[in-house]
Amino acid sequence: MGSLSSRLLRRRGGLSLGDGAAGEGGRGGGGGGRRGGKRKRGGGEGPGDSESDSDSEREERLHSAPRRKKLKSTSMYIYQTLFLNGENSDIKICALGEEWNLHKVYLRQSGYFSSMFSGSWKESCMDTIELEIPDQNIDIEALQVAFGSLYRDDVLIKPGRVVALLAAACMLQLDGLILQCGETMKETINAKTVCSYYNSAGTYGLDSVKKRCLEWLLNNLMTHQSVELFKELSINLMKQLISSSNLFVMQVEMDLYTALKKWMFLQLVPSWNGPLKQLLAQADAWFAERRRELEGDAAFLDMEQGAAFRPVFAHLRLQYIISDLASARIVERDALIPPEWLSSVYKQQWFAMLRVEQDNDTGPQEINKEELEGSSMRCGRKLAQDGDYCWRWTGFNFGFDLLITYTNRYIIFKRNTLNQPCSGSVSLQPRRSIAFRLRLASFDSSGKIICSRTTGYQILSLEKDQELCLEDPSGLQALGDAATEEQPSLGEVHQDVADDLPQEVGDAVDDVVEELDVQSQGRRAQSPRVPCTAGSSASQQAALPPMGCCPPSLGCPRAP
Repeated sequence: MGSLSSRLLRRRGGLSLGDGAAGEGGRGGGGGGRRGGKRKRGGGEGPGDSESDSDSEREERLHSAPRRKKLKSTSMYIYQTLFLNGENSDIKICALGEEWNLHKVYLRQSGYFSSMFSGSWKESCMDTIELEIPDQNIDIEALQVAFGSLYRDDVLIKPGRVVALLAAACMLQLDGLILQCGETMKETINAKTVCSYYNSAGTYGLDSVKKRCLEWLLNNLMTHQSVELFKELSINLMKQLISSSNLFVMQVEMDLYTALKKWMFLQLVPSWNGPLKQLLAQADAWFAERRRELEGDAAFLDMEQGAAFRPVFAHLRLQYIISDLASARIVERDALIPPEWLSSVYKQQWFAMLRVEQDNDTGPQEINKEELEGSSMRCGRKLAQDGDYCWRWTGFNFGFDLLITYTNRYIIFKRNTLNQPCSGSVSLQPRRSIAFRLRLASFDSSGKIICSRTTGYQILSLEKDQELCLEDPSGLQALGDAATEEQPSLGEVHQDVADDLPQEVGDAVDDVVEELDVQSQGRRAQSPRVPCTAGSSASQQAALPPMGCCPPSLGCPRAP
């Protein structure tokens, strides 16, 4: 601004000399006067004259063009003089032992005070008003910022203070400030703030913030675990998360059971403040002690202490826990789940196996979205580094040995029957159909989603040892550019089996979350080639889940 102003002043001076010389008929020693005379006589005789004309026109435009300048000191002057100093105050507001000398004309911007001053309230004629503050979230600092916002056009909102400020803004009915608090909350959601933001958004009616917090938890519950987060998650909120079809389960359903066990322990023993790596062992020891005290066969969820948690554990998909021997033994040992829950699941899976072996069910022929969302096997895989990977999920899968390969930005699903060794039996039925949904999502280090894509629900018909391409991989194709921007990467593929045999497979690549829902019966999936354009980063670290990854010794193609 300084150099621009200087240039304008110099040009103004030159123009005055030229005009003066021209007014004197071209007399005078200045070059501007001589050029002025030449223009009058000849109308320009060289390049210098045209340049002079151009300069003159430019200067004329500069002088005549209107300019709008913001007086930056005005708002600050009002804030300092009227709010901080309280000059010419016509009303005093008292609250929480503090006093503010304010002005009715500014307070009327608040819906709270506007109604007070314009109605027949006795306060409309008072020069001192005592405010009762029923909300414990409101403190003096929040009121200071809220009142001050009436005297200035910008407000500095600190994430650590946004809940208190939101409470004050809601009490005073400051719609603009409420909106700004909501935007600040959306931008600063992370593992430390998500629960407090979620609760505050519900209290003060910010539905968009509440929705954003719920989405963050669905995406990051399994990957951003912490002692503090588990303590803050209420029973109702955890129930909502576990029951959602959009929850990213890393890595299998058994891991979700383990997370719930740690969470339930911290809900019952909130005073525990040890490190996260010791939490599971401490939880196991605590529940074991409860079993010894009871000396009975009652499950913990049937006891008075555990009854409140039954609605949460009821949404576990137990059929994908008992299909693995090691997991089934842990569940039996823990004795958290009521025996009747497990008995019904065992019976269901036994009949499912008979249907697979004897009923020649070829799998789903149409999409059953409700069944996919409610009973699919939730599995996830995190690949934080580009490379070649091949894995399978262990456990009894009704002869459906599904190999997952990531290579050259392709995700391949293969129904293995004869090509690679398998620890269990495989189905030799000639063709099986699977219904699935594949999701990819990219996250930054705080868990904020960058972008996401989904294939929607689709059906593939697979022969033995077959690899098939998805019909519409365009949803995944669009992820490439965005995924290179950030570091962490999650992937989840969900596979669901028809007739009570859901199974899902998960995969994530380079800042990407994937989800696939697959429905099949007595199935064997071969690898559809799915172009996966997720970006890679040299700084990323691979996080490979202990899910029976297929080692090179098994002859798995492209195995790392």
